[in-house]
Amino acid sequence: MGSIENLVTQIQGLSGSIDDIAHLHNILKVADESLHAEPSALSSVLDQVDPAKHSLGYLYFLEAFTSGPVSKEQALTLIPILARFINCCDAQQIRFAPDKFVSVCKRFKDHVLLIESPLRGVSPMRAAVRKLQTTSEHLTTLHPDFLLLCLLSKSYNIGLSVLEDDIFDVDQPRDLFLYCYYGGMICIGQKRFRKALELLHNVVTAPMNAINAIAVEAYKKYILVSLIHYGQFSTSLPKYASSAAQRNLKNFCQDKNLGLVKQVVSSMYKHNIQRLTQTYLTLSLQDIANTVQLGSPKEAEMHVLQMIQDGEIFATINQKDGMVRFLEDPEQYKTCQMIEHIDSSIQRIMTLSRKLNAMDELMSYDPLYLSKVGRERQRFDFDDFDTVPQKFPI
Repeated sequence: MGSIENLVTQIQGLSGSIDDIAHLHNILKVADESLHAEPSALSSVLDQVDPAKHSLGYLYFLEAFTSGPVSKEQALTLIPILARFINCCDAQQIRFAPDKFVSVCKRFKDHVLLIESPLRGVSPMRAAVRKLQTTSEHLTTLHPDFLLLCLLSKSYNIGLSVLEDDIFDVDQPRDLFLYCYYGGMICIGQKRFRKALELLHNVVTAPMNAINAIAVEAYKKYILVSLIHYGQFSTSLPKYASSAAQRNLKNFCQDKNLGLVKQVVSSMYKHNIQRLTQTYLTLSLQDIANTVQLGSPKEAEMHVLQMIQDGEIFATINQKDGMVRFLEDPEQYKTCQMIEHIDSSIQRIMTLSRKLNAMDELMSYDPLYLSKVGRERQRFDFDDFDTVPQKFPI
């Protein structure tokens, strides 16, 4: 216990400058094993250390204190302690020991799931993600855990705030798979099907040596969302998809996708109504019901009204004679709001273009990439390349 008290004194005295924190980190690494040997003694010590001012030291104490298995009752006690630390800790200090911080945050996530209260974990985990990120383009290993809590608690809007970031830096491939899969599910929950397709497509086409369960589930939902959004889907994957995906993602099962299947059926009616707008200017609700194979004019009216409300078609309904008049898109693309939207989109595309050019340049002289290209060249016919003269005239 005396050694722990000495450690507390050092933590309180070495949490100021960056050099002091670096020195403290070396001390804590040496003491880490002894802290795990007596975790029960750390309960009272946590009250002596300020989690905001002495974040690195508090992190080592907290990680050791929470390292054992916990019951539901213990989880209820630990959750407020963990949440308080995550919310108030100093990002600069915890980045000295990112693995410790990740371990603490994942235990926090496990505890809120243990008590079946994922909503309690959403806000602290969002704070954890932002503190662990070096930039907004960095995908951390906590992103999937945060999105999972958003998904389970139906906090879709909070999850979307993270999904808006453009990602270029990934810690682990599995994190990218789960981030895109959970993100796609959140976008489905918000009926943002275009964004959902983008994220699920990233899972299916990401590089992989062997097929994994995440990619299989993503492919199932990708097909269903394609049917909802476009009314069709392609069974072939793009050429840049991995050979593992090309070989294995061919069997489609509808297990655990009943909700999406019901939406697919509903979307078929919508797409059929949209096709009518391309042919007719006016049409009766009875004719729409007959053509789209709905049960009654009333059911047709409900579908049309919902599509008007969602901005999927532009039309008016005359309640007296039951006639639907289809209209042109009223957007003239010259309002200040639309101009700002177009300008922001152009700026974002230009930024992405610069990023891609920089990545392409880095890859062009990467030894691993060049050796892989050299091996793959042998699989192509010589006709695929420009002919090179064997002898040069002098």
